[in-house]
Amino acid sequence: MNDSLLISGTFLDEISHDIPHQNWGRKEWDKDFQHMKKMGINTVVLIRSGYQKFLTYPSEYLIKKQACFSPPVDLLEQFLQLSDTYGMDFYFGTYDSGEYWKTGDMTLEIDTNCYVIEEVFKKYGYFKSFKGWYLSLELSRKTKGAITAIAKLGKHCKAVSKGLPVLISPWIDGKKAVMASESNLTKSNAIYLEEHAREWNEIFDGIQGAIDIVAFQDGHVDYHQLEEYLVVNKRLADTYGVQSWSNIESFDRDMPIKFLPIKFEKLLLKMEAAKKAGCEKAITFEFSHFMSPQSSYPQAGHLYNRYMEHFEGMIPQTHKS
Repeated sequence: MNDSLLISGTFLDEISHDIPHQNWGRKEWDKDFQHMKKMGINTVVLIRSGYQKFLTYPSEYLIKKQACFSPPVDLLEQFLQLSDTYGMDFYFGTYDSGEYWKTGDMTLEIDTNCYVIEEVFKKYGYFKSFKGWYLSLELSRKTKGAITAIAKLGKHCKAVSKGLPVLISPWIDGKKAVMASESNLTKSNAIYLEEHAREWNEIFDGIQGAIDIVAFQDGHVDYHQLEEYLVVNKRLADTYGVQSWSNIESFDRDMPIKFLPIKFEKLLLKMEAAKKAGCEKAITFEFSHFMSPQSSYPQAGHLYNRYMEHFEGMIPQTHKS
């Protein structure tokens, strides 16, 4: 098992709309970064810098133009400081106004995020851990305005930061791609593999030059189907010169309670599929709620223990991809 694709990155889900807040302060976050480091994580990705009125940092622009609330703590600065301390690469996640989820039109997010990207890099770009960007506007298919939004924002990130890499984490529109607010666990109108390949060939063609890394979410198709979807994703990414990571979800989409830490066996199955498909790096959504020993979910600490036991002796002290 020495060639296993270990999890070496995680999202930081500080601004969420469907997962309970853990109310951590600097002490708890510092401890969590220590747990991450011990597990071999070297990359952290801010899931989003703000959602609707809530922010991770005191953005003058968003507070003035979007009437956002001024946060009591600058979490963005805190995360960058901790990333510097523990030698991790930090990817900044853009702002989500929430309007796209209502209108279905991603182009409405472009202008606001162009200002946010400039503001953030000017204020925080000096941190040595600031190594890239994450476009938090999730997509799955040829959503209205998606190609335009991703292309423009990705290129703007690169222009502002002199070429720092840009990451996206889309989902596969499989049978488990249902809204968190829905009671159903599956849907009948899931995409077919061939249709997925055709649509994503068009998407990659439209956003080439704007992104460097794609990390497809892996929880929306059945476990026995996952490898073939990841193989298609890897082939398309290679065709368009994009790195192929896998976003190995550490929460369970098969349970009626949304969302709980995943069964370790299921996590292993998804890690093995990503390895077989040739993915270059494995990240997870997300460590702090679903794998951390100090999570509000006791099962998360048990998942961490099973992971550490299973991969004992395989995790380098500085696990770089």
